[in-house]
Amino acid sequence: MNELISSSAQRSGTLLERILHAPPLADREQAQARLAELSARAGQEPGAQDLAAHLRAGPLRDLLLAVAEHSPFLWRLAQADPLRLHGILMGPPERVHADIVTRLRGLPCDFAAGRISLEDVARELRRGRAAHALLVALADIGGAWSVDEVTRALSEFADASVSASVDATLAGLHAAGKMTLPDPERPGDGSGFVVLALGKHGAGELNYSSDIDLVVFYDPASGAVDAGNAATFYSRVARDLVKLLQERTADGYVHRVDYRLRPDPGSTPVAVSLPAAYTYYETVGQNWERAALIKARPVAGDLALGHRFLAELAPFIWRKYFDFASIADVHAMKRQIHAVRGHDEIAVAGHDIKLGRGGIREVEFFVQTQQLVFGGRRPGLRGQRTLDMLIALHDEGWITAQARDELSDAYRFLRSVEHRLQMVADEQTQRLPSDPEALKAFARFCGFADLPAFETVLCGHAHNVQAHYALLFEEGPELASEVGSLVFTGTADDPETLETLRRLGFRHPEQVAETVRGWHFGRRSAVTSARAREVLTELVPALLAALAGTADPDGALAALDRAFGRMPAAAELLTILQSHDRLRLLFADLLGTAPRLADTVAQSPHVLDAIIDPAFVEPVADEQAIEERVRNLIGRPSDYEDFLDRVRDAARQIRFLAGARLLSGIFSPEQAGKAYAGIAGAVIRACFEAVRDAFAAEHGSVPGGRIAIVGLGRLGTCELTAGSDLDLVVIYDFDEGRRESSGPRRLDAVLYYTRLTQRLVAALTVPTRRGRLYEIDLRLRPQGGKGPVASQFRGFIAYQQSEAELWEHMALTRARVIAGDQAFGADVSRAMAEVVARPRERRRVSREVRAMRDLIAREKGDQDPWDLKLAAGGLTDLDFLAQALTLAEAARRPGLIGLATPAVFAEAARAGLLDNAHAQELAAAHALFSDIFQWQRLTIEGRFDAANVSPAILQRLAAAVGRPNAAVLLEDLNETRQGVREIFERVLA
Repeated sequence: MNELISSSAQRSGTLLERILHAPPLADREQAQARLAELSARAGQEPGAQDLAAHLRAGPLRDLLLAVAEHSPFLWRLAQADPLRLHGILMGPPERVHADIVTRLRGLPCDFAAGRISLEDVARELRRGRAAHALLVALADIGGAWSVDEVTRALSEFADASVSASVDATLAGLHAAGKMTLPDPERPGDGSGFVVLALGKHGAGELNYSSDIDLVVFYDPASGAVDAGNAATFYSRVARDLVKLLQERTADGYVHRVDYRLRPDPGSTPVAVSLPAAYTYYETVGQNWERAALIKARPVAGDLALGHRFLAELAPFIWRKYFDFASIADVHAMKRQIHAVRGHDEIAVAGHDIKLGRGGIREVEFFVQTQQLVFGGRRPGLRGQRTLDMLIALHDEGWITAQARDELSDAYRFLRSVEHRLQMVADEQTQRLPSDPEALKAFARFCGFADLPAFETVLCGHAHNVQAHYALLFEEGPELASEVGSLVFTGTADDPETLETLRRLGFRHPEQVAETVRGWHFGRRSAVTSARAREVLTELVPALLAALAGTADPDGALAALDRAFGRMPAAAELLTILQSHDRLRLLFADLLGTAPRLADTVAQSPHVLDAIIDPAFVEPVADEQAIEERVRNLIGRPSDYEDFLDRVRDAARQIRFLAGARLLSGIFSPEQAGKAYAGIAGAVIRACFEAVRDAFAAEHGSVPGGRIAIVGLGRLGTCELTAGSDLDLVVIYDFDEGRRESSGPRRLDAVLYYTRLTQRLVAALTVPTRRGRLYEIDLRLRPQGGKGPVASQFRGFIAYQQSEAELWEHMALTRARVIAGDQAFGADVSRAMAEVVARPRERRRVSREVRAMRDLIAREKGDQDPWDLKLAAGGLTDLDFLAQALTLAEAARRPGLIGLATPAVFAEAARAGLLDNAHAQELAAAHALFSDIFQWQRLTIEGRFDAANVSPAILQRLAAAVGRPNAAVLLEDLNETRQGVREIFERVLA
């Protein structure tokens, strides 16, 4: 960074003598009045009297008149210290610059020697910055320095100020005994602490009032501090550095510091250990970070350590073989920035000359992208400076001479305009004024006679940049051009991106941007692979557009983020979503309104395949068709373990299909209930057959043995939901004269069927690498949890006839044989029907059913209005009422046996047991509650807590049953439950 000083040493003449021109004025009188004040002050300042003479006429007078009119910041600097202004003007600008830089670099030595304090260091840095800012501005505006010389001088000053700040900080810590430096006179050497400059600072192309992009790394094994405290210690040093440079005092500030280009700034400390940095870049480092590291340069601290670090990172930055996946990612980076930056027409007023069309960023990206693609094989393309690399790209044959020259001219012009913008008020801005008068004044500050002349030149350069930039990877499709700006490269929020997200309907765009950046930074393990990040970069705009179409875009995005956190890998899912617009929209809908289904997709992306099957739109809930589909998906397993995996895959896919059909309106909730029950039945039968075959291979069979698996509860009535457990009872029989099985490992019949049942339960419940199938509840068997897991037929009948309580007979009203031996199943069904049809005294039945309902209310509560099952007047009341009617009247009216709850009410009304209007009211209530309950279980896993459920899900529930919103739905539910409860009380009085 000594190029400016050395290359300019041969140049002669003071800055005063080298002023070539000055911007035109609009109000000369006002500027002259200000200049008169400065001249008067200079005349009274010893050593600056001859400055007053130069202010009466000549180039300096014109230059300072322009400064007075166009730049409040520079005019304050000029007026504040006429002697300083005199010194700047009366020496060669290269020497004045070198003196300032040398003074700054000497501050740590003076501090270490005790000649100045740390406060003095801070003050001298700020005064040096003020002098340097005035020097550079006058040399730039007056034409004494080219744009290249200006940016290099600004970068050298930043190097010196950062280095001085680091060295003084380290020297102070060494003196205080808080760290041990190998050479206190050269504090940075061996300190284990290095500061890299990135961006324009790293490239030696710093703009006039820019933040400086710094990254701080440390070596925990350096020995300068205890390794166990290194992270905390060096992070504190990094924060002290920011304070020394950035804190504003009466003398101003030195630099605004930005640490956000460090690895994953949202989750890492400001100082990052080298081992952590290596791991990050090798595993989740992104192509935009490779582009940023092209410009990385050690500027302070342990410079040798910094150079070694960058040398070791070279394989990450410069890849010898640039694979197609990485090229696709670079395409996406380019299109993310290009396709979204406003309109093709460049309106000068308010135009962002850095990020806008045809701006500085496009020139830089044009260069950096080709450096990434070709620099691994061409070391000549590994330079840091944009203009140098345009020359190199031409010399190596990658771009034409016209591209080199037009882009170089445009870059210099745009950088000059950028400097003028920042000279006005010392602000980091790249946006031209929107106000017409302010824009005219700024055009004059840039040296143009009027605004049309400025517009012509600016638009000419911008269109040249646009034309060359558009040819870069021109075969790549546009990204989100209809959506708007969606840029997530880098670390800062892009204002246009936030506005696009807000317009799409996201309530918290900053949080959305941070979430998406977190994916790119590898904060979710599912998207850390190169393939996942490549697809994600392409997919994000379309995915966000799909999420925006849901009722709750923020909630849907949060659900996707959670899914990425649970998934081992997401490349497969992202590829599917990238390829199918319809699936992308459906998945977005699932994330917003059915997180349970979205989780299924996250676990097994290929369940989405069923959605693109033409048969998806056919509402098939027939149990036989479902079983055929299950068995086709299971196929021919190679062994029992393979069967367990296959049956889980099959069940997951078909359950997902049922849920997606309900969500899409293809299934009614009643059809979904039948489909879920059909799936469960098919799975139970498939598992039972596999278990029995495997068990028979070990233990043979019991002579005359028979078995039946009975489903109760919602499985028995074919009203299963997406989250239902399975209530099962296993009943068996055998020939008492031959109790022993026939296999190589013989078992007594009772033990045989006990273990066979345990194996079946395990097949249905054990989690494998493909997840689990169902939760199984065997507590409705005789004697509940205390009884054997399987019941012998004679014992089962005897128990039901002599020992069972009424609630156990209530369960049998909803019983259905699911699997086992067909003839024996018919015997079991008849026996259960006979138990249900036993004569009972109605008053006793009513009393015991009410007592059971009261017990459940006490133990589980009945006041949650959204608990469609347990709330007073809800599904439990309806089911209990139907069961009470069945048990009390089945002996006289066997037509009640085996009916579902609504059918019981209809039959009871025909028999005169219920008022017809009440029967219809109860049936309507059951339909309403069942529909909502089905939707609740589809959308949410676990308890449906309305206070923590997305408003979009509540709205979906309301819409599913024809209510305008959740408030109206809740009001209707409360009213309906009240009616049910009144009938329940009246019938069971």
